[in-house]
Amino acid sequence: MRALVLRFDAPLLSFGGVMVDQHGVIDRFPRQAMLTGLLANALGWEHGDFDKLEALQARLLFAARWDVAPRRIVDYQTVDLGQPKMALPGWTTRGEPEHREGGEARFGTHIRLRHYWVDGLMTVVVALEGDGSPALEELVEALRRPARPLFLGRKSCLPSRPLLDPKTPILEGENLLEILKNVPRWNRWGEEVDASPLEACWPVELGGGEVRRVYDLRSWRDQLPAGSRLRREGLLCPDGNHVFPT
Repeated sequence: MRALVLRFDAPLLSFGGVMVDQHGVIDRFPRQAMLTGLLANALGWEHGDFDKLEALQARLLFAARWDVAPRRIVDYQTVDLGQPKMALPGWTTRGEPEHREGGEARFGTHIRLRHYWVDGLMTVVVALEGDGSPALEELVEALRRPARPLFLGRKSCLPSRPLLDPKTPILEGENLLEILKNVPRWNRWGEEVDASPLEACWPVELGGGEVRRVYDLRSWRDQLPAGSRLRREGLLCPDGNHVFPT
């Protein structure tokens, strides 16, 4: 198996979880749809390229680990629902403005709480199942010269270094977990350091760790969440063993 080796290093990272009311929560690891959008953006695809986006999402396999563990912050945001632009048709996906019914409250201030990972550094290995375009080499060129600025989750999450590993942008191994294990661990300054048990996720069929259901698939035609899948999470140890942290 061959896989891209990516380094996610940014002041802010956001791996969007299942949103509840005003809480924009985050997952510990990237989402399938997020990686699809990231690569498609680098390739210069458009939102209307539904078939290509669906096909890429279906082909993606990945494993990830935190080389430098992050901390969580919550950004307190407000939106003034009384702004003139909020009354214009098309503000929501339904074509109608979002207002509370009755009284002056429908023109009040809406609170939004957006969660972020701060000061983390993550290694991600990405493989593609089956044949077709894009191939890994196409993705390497797209990530070296992306068609648009790239971001790691929300648009405020700009990477602080190129995403491709500078030494081994493509690595081979028996499976994604073996490939991830063989990628050198980085410290905060991008220097190689000794391995230690690291939080990681990997495809469910590789065994070990704890199985978790994640809701990270998207219907690109409808622009809506569209399903879930299983993955494994645990500690990736220097000897290659992987166990769920206690």
